[in-house]
Amino acid sequence: MLIIIAAVILQGAELPSELRGSIHGSLFIESGVFQAIGVISFAFVCRTYSPPHPSSPLLRLAKSAHLTHCLPPDHNSLLIYGSLRKPTIDRFARVTHYSTFISMLACLSMALAGFLTFGDLTQGNVLNNFPTSNLLINLARLCFGLNMLTTLPLECFVCREVIENYYYPHAAFDQRRHVVITSALVVAAMAISLMTCDLGIVFEFVGATSACALAYILPPMCYIKLSKRTWKVILPAGACIAFGAFVMVVSVTQSVVKLVRGKFAIRMRVVRGSLC
Repeated sequence: MLIIIAAVILQGAELPSELRGSIHGSLFIESGVFQAIGVISFAFVCRTYSPPHPSSPLLRLAKSAHLTHCLPPDHNSLLIYGSLRKPTIDRFARVTHYSTFISMLACLSMALAGFLTFGDLTQGNVLNNFPTSNLLINLARLCFGLNMLTTLPLECFVCREVIENYYYPHAAFDQRRHVVITSALVVAAMAISLMTCDLGIVFEFVGATSACALAYILPPMCYIKLSKRTWKVILPAGACIAFGAFVMVVSVTQSVVKLVRGKFAIRMRVVRGSLC
């Protein structure tokens, strides 16, 4: 992670002007801001997010930042809590705050460096903006590939634990079942990746629904349920729930419109091609 961030910052400052993009418009008030929030919230899924027509500077900021994902995903929280030497709420809170702060610094560094360097030319993987002959960037690409190799087992581990606990809650450990489930998950993920070139629209829907629910809606609802219902609890938690619901509705609507327009454009190209 440190090598990737350092490479983008150092090499971005040395790039010639013809490889740089322009920074225009507002960083916040544009149509893609809600989709960007969904992408950022679902950063642990959207590591290869690359929409064909980026429109918002904030969305490009999010795409620049998605390479740094040191914050543990929400679905790993219970596993991380159980892995502590002495699992207590205070220790878990300390780990969470430290990881969140480090993630914030990493994401801001990557996002600002990538966007201020490439502007409207920022690609889904900001490393692709650099020339292929750059030695330090190639080293960063290697680190990014290794990072992806360690990310898939993390996600498979969680999915395998869910399958084991749901279908075999009281069964003893079985090595054969363990190997079969793990292999099936890895092969399925590899098959999908080989058959698909762009999962941007899928990640937009997942980010607009699951990510908003996991990040902004369900946690404050649980907090309200488990805490004393005072105004100091209800007001901020309710505001967070309302914000998440608003982002979810707007993001889903924008994704549906984008999908319909994309299918319409493809159909028109097919019709024109047949007429010619």
